[in-house]
Amino acid sequence: MTRLSKNFLCILGIIWLGMISAMAQDMLPLNWHLLDPARDGLPGISLDHAYAALQRADKKAKTTIVAILDSGVDFNHEDLKPVMWVNPGEIPDNGKDDDGNGYIDDVHGWNFIGGANGNVQYDTYEATRLYASMRYKFETANASKLSGDQKKEYEFYLKLKKDVEDRRESAQKNLDQIQQTEKIINEAIQALGQAMGSMELNEENLQKIEEGDSQNLAMGLAIAKQVIQGDVKFPSVKEFRELIMMDFQEGINHYSKEVNYAFNPDYDSRSIVGDDYSKLEERNYGNNDVMGPESSHGTHVAGIVAAMRNNGLGMDGIADQVRIMSVRCVPDGDERDKDVANAIRYAVDNGASVINMSFGKGYSPNKKGVDEAVKYARDHDVLLVHAAGNSATNNDQVDNFPNRSYQKKKFLSCNKADHWIEVGASSFEAGAELIAPFSNFGKKDVDLFAPGVQIYSTKPGHGYVHEQGTSMASPVVAGVAALIRSYFPDLTAKQVKKILLKSVQKPTYKVIHPESKKEVSMKSLCATGGMIDANKAVQLALKTKAKKKKGKDERMESSPVKSNDSTRS
Repeated sequence: MTRLSKNFLCILGIIWLGMISAMAQDMLPLNWHLLDPARDGLPGISLDHAYAALQRADKKAKTTIVAILDSGVDFNHEDLKPVMWVNPGEIPDNGKDDDGNGYIDDVHGWNFIGGANGNVQYDTYEATRLYASMRYKFETANASKLSGDQKKEYEFYLKLKKDVEDRRESAQKNLDQIQQTEKIINEAIQALGQAMGSMELNEENLQKIEEGDSQNLAMGLAIAKQVIQGDVKFPSVKEFRELIMMDFQEGINHYSKEVNYAFNPDYDSRSIVGDDYSKLEERNYGNNDVMGPESSHGTHVAGIVAAMRNNGLGMDGIADQVRIMSVRCVPDGDERDKDVANAIRYAVDNGASVINMSFGKGYSPNKKGVDEAVKYARDHDVLLVHAAGNSATNNDQVDNFPNRSYQKKKFLSCNKADHWIEVGASSFEAGAELIAPFSNFGKKDVDLFAPGVQIYSTKPGHGYVHEQGTSMASPVVAGVAALIRSYFPDLTAKQVKKILLKSVQKPTYKVIHPESKKEVSMKSLCATGGMIDANKAVQLALKTKAKKKKGKDERMESSPVKSNDSTRS
């Protein structure tokens, strides 16, 4: 089979999958992840029942701050602006650090990947940075003259070098190939458009077209007939072409970023930030642009947690008494340990009770600094929620950072953060396909699963979009955690974690394993063997006696408000 024919079949598959995805979006309720499995037949979190239970118990709430450590948040979005955290001690845009916390004009949060020279949008992967940092030492090294420890380091360098260079070469080949295929497919669909004119693109009209001797028209017809089946149709070939070219452009952008940034050892973003990256203890750097140049990911995450409820706009978030703090530390590429550690500390110091972290990577050269920040959050009673990852791999066996395991063990002390929740992604399928096929898993290191497929939420510019990933599942759990923390403010972070894990809904049927594709019990995929359940969590919280907190907690105090949340179908 020729390369072209392989590409042709591949693109047909991509187009068909894209159409299936679009049809699934049309059939699913926009709020499917909030619905009740028994009442609605979809494996959601039973949120309406949770709010009904709070109303029956006449519970009042305190406003709770949730920090979104991410790419940035569009704080002007119609569904997020009313719920954005506003620093009470800061006077906006006066160029002064009014509250004395070390950050100037941090009205809605802080940006640790920005500086006086602008903002970081793209960055390298951590493996690339490690490789680049070791080149000066080993690029011309004579392996025969290296000592034992040096040989181990040299072998690690060679591994990184091969991985980075191979993947960059692969990205370049994929980029060249997809650009070539785009040209061929574009010409084919243009030929189809010329043949069909203004006719609607449907099965009946396609049968009227004679391909003749035109190879382009023959290919255009073959592509259209593969996709346009049954009730699938388009107003014209123009709309069909635009959809396909958009998919191509996404692929081109992806591989271009891998070639130019992610696997480019000569690219360094820190000149933009302007910090001394070698000084891990340095904290007062960055700028106050918490939206940044591309905030789609963080905006979507923020909406899942706390988009304004019952306002008739777009969609509803999970928690109704929350303020969103945006802490920008995640570029398009791998986040840096220094920025993650400082982002956690900033969130803790400025009153966050829950921190959501929808990011991850395979190496963590400065894990000690992140561990210290995680312990800092523990000491201040802050719950950390983290996405397990989207590689369909076992987190018990494959490194995924940041994580709850501390790097150094201490005698007679726990080596894992007990205020940390690791979240896998589930789908809208109540049955064998319950678990998202891309989700990471782990009987020990993943706690539970939450909806993370076709999640409808906010996007920059007052828009809304479906997205999927454990990045979406994590804020579902963070949202339920925030709900519990706001209506039960006397419960500790550890108690809230225990409640969420103990109250999961456990499917009685087997599910498809993301990696092996065999049907297994869900208890083999996560520690609890279940999925987040907001209603059961509230029921358990109502029965839980609060433990005394140590020296807390004027940070979270605000005027109590009575729940007036109404159920929504």
